[in-house]
Amino acid sequence: MQIIDGGVTAALGFSANGVACGVKKRKKDLALVYSEVPCSFAGSFTTNLVKAAPVLWDQKLVSSSFQVQAIVINSGNANACTASQGERDAEAMAVHTAKTLGLLPEEVLVCSTGIIGLPLPMDKIVTGIDDCTKVLASSREGAREAAKAILTTDTFTKEIAVSLEIDGKQVTIGGMAKGSGMIHPNMATMLSFITTDATIDKAVLQALLGSSIRDTYNMISVDGDTSTNDTVLVLANGKSGCNALSPSHSQWEAFTQAFLYVHKELAKAIVRDGEGAGKFLEVTVKGAKDKQSAQTLARSIISSNLVKTAFFGSDANWGRILCAMGYSGACFDPNGVDLFFSSSKGTIQVVAGGSPLDFDEHMAKGILLERDVQTLAILGDGEGEGTAWGCDLSYEYVRINGDYRS
Repeated sequence: MQIIDGGVTAALGFSANGVACGVKKRKKDLALVYSEVPCSFAGSFTTNLVKAAPVLWDQKLVSSSFQVQAIVINSGNANACTASQGERDAEAMAVHTAKTLGLLPEEVLVCSTGIIGLPLPMDKIVTGIDDCTKVLASSREGAREAAKAILTTDTFTKEIAVSLEIDGKQVTIGGMAKGSGMIHPNMATMLSFITTDATIDKAVLQALLGSSIRDTYNMISVDGDTSTNDTVLVLANGKSGCNALSPSHSQWEAFTQAFLYVHKELAKAIVRDGEGAGKFLEVTVKGAKDKQSAQTLARSIISSNLVKTAFFGSDANWGRILCAMGYSGACFDPNGVDLFFSSSKGTIQVVAGGSPLDFDEHMAKGILLERDVQTLAILGDGEGEGTAWGCDLSYEYVRINGDYRS
């Protein structure tokens, strides 16, 4: 696998772009992703019972449509909690996009992100779709502009692309994502779009996406809120010419590792851009009784507001970590825990066999002052291992979300 410069247009046959249609002030706010040929596709969505209208539209397509060819995305307005009007507007976005591209409405996926509870300004959305259709491009710039148009409180775009050889053909996977706040395991106010020129059946792709999400987007947390709009969509158009991929293919493992890498890097980028975040936190649990237990423990640590604030203050308050592990719901032996903090400044152990160590507080402070900090908890219960990613919780997070609508 090679990491290449690219986004959603890196794979053969895909084009994209982004425009400003006036939903947001002076910023791009509408994007299109288009494949020149029909695609098999897969989707995964928020676990929140309150689902935005575009999520309902996309869920219907995932369950009933055989192929799609485009995704239309607006930012600045989530089209969530907008009742039946919101559902009509989501469908209207698909209908108008289909009309401009010569497709059927059920071949167009729809996503929205932004403020909850406001109706979409459909006159602006329709104009934006028309404008964006005219500038669709398979270029690197087209991908960049699309990645800009899907942002809300994000401070940077999130893109990635990789390539690998399968059946003697170059297969590419590209992607873009948005997300900064309202991020919590079981997905969050994040959108992620993956394109690939691999040949892969819809059912196989859906299963692969489900397994990948468990180890990536479901292992990140910024603030403990699970959004109404979380969506991950994958389109595969087969333009590479490789043979159909499935678990029986000799290079299936190589493809799945590349696919997982793309999702993991986008998930980590979302955390790095957490609203008001000053630190990127990685928590790994080893020696749990199984993988599920390890992931549950890691998620509980990374989701704890008290843990997050301790890291914000660069305070080696390890008791908060054991506390978060204790209420996680996973079984483990507290008397068998070894706990370490690491960064570019070194590594320090603060707990051994469940007992506190007399560690150097000055050294611990120096380690925790770094931008990237790792926490390692080693248990004695089995072979399970899991990693979660998060960020600290700062004053700036409160400021950003205190006046989000204004």
